[in-house]
Amino acid sequence: MRPLAVIGNVNVDLILGPAEPWPKPGTEIIVDHDELRVGGAAGNAALALEALGVDFDIAANTGTDEFGRWLRESFGHRAAKWPIRAEGTTLSVGITHPDGERTFFTTRGHLPRFSLADVLAALDGSRLSGGYALLCGSFLTDDLARDYPALFDWADSHDITLALDTGWPLDGWTEANRQATRDWVSRCGCALLNEVEATTLADLSDPVEAAREIKRHMPKGAIVVVKRGPAGAIAIDADGTFVSVAAPSVKVVDTIGAGDVFNAAFLAALADGLPLADCLMAGTRVASRAISTLPRSYGGPLPATTGEAAS
Repeated sequence: MRPLAVIGNVNVDLILGPAEPWPKPGTEIIVDHDELRVGGAAGNAALALEALGVDFDIAANTGTDEFGRWLRESFGHRAAKWPIRAEGTTLSVGITHPDGERTFFTTRGHLPRFSLADVLAALDGSRLSGGYALLCGSFLTDDLARDYPALFDWADSHDITLALDTGWPLDGWTEANRQATRDWVSRCGCALLNEVEATTLADLSDPVEAAREIKRHMPKGAIVVVKRGPAGAIAIDADGTFVSVAAPSVKVVDTIGAGDVFNAAFLAALADGLPLADCLMAGTRVASRAISTLPRSYGGPLPATTGEAAS
């Protein structure tokens, strides 16, 4: 297997729910479930990789408080080189709803201060040479995003393929955010987007055509993946071939981090040299299991991929 790394936002998630209807101001409701867990796109992906038995490195940071200490302890030796910032650790409270969707309330916390220097201190470029690095949380890690061109140069110099999942911009998909994302994907070997992100970025309503348009602006041999939730996932491979897989039918419990879990399983399969259809199937199957289990389960070591794929 090629080496793997994760770069981006690790924070604390406090999950409560389900809540329906939304409470009136000044009132209190009782919910059935609460869970304090590692969160953030990078954190969610890292938890999935660990559960799948995949070796990986991770670059992140934390705040100075007890939440920061807890996050570092959760990652053990992998967090040994994480910097501790003066801010409080970013906390995200997720309120789940009966249909599996969720609403987040998130503090800014330590994430904006995650920097290029932090990444270079945590990751060994030579060790990761020839591998993949998942880059996520772009719109939350302000300092690092400003230095993305230098990060891309570093990855190129070590033959590291970056797989980008920007996440949702806090101020929406403004033209400035769309242009920034276009610039970023033009330097990445893999784009991992959900359907709304892909169609918004490409300004096209059809996800397949949107994927083709995005790929047109990426380096030769790049892969574009569009995650479609219960509709499965599609991709345009390095040669421009369209690939599609269905998702298992499951009873949804908690969709938080579903796309991040998909990213982890997809990249683990890709790093293991599996065909693209099998990589998509790995992503959909592991993510489907994660969102339908409580406590959350990833199914152990990466399962064999079965099911229907079309290309």
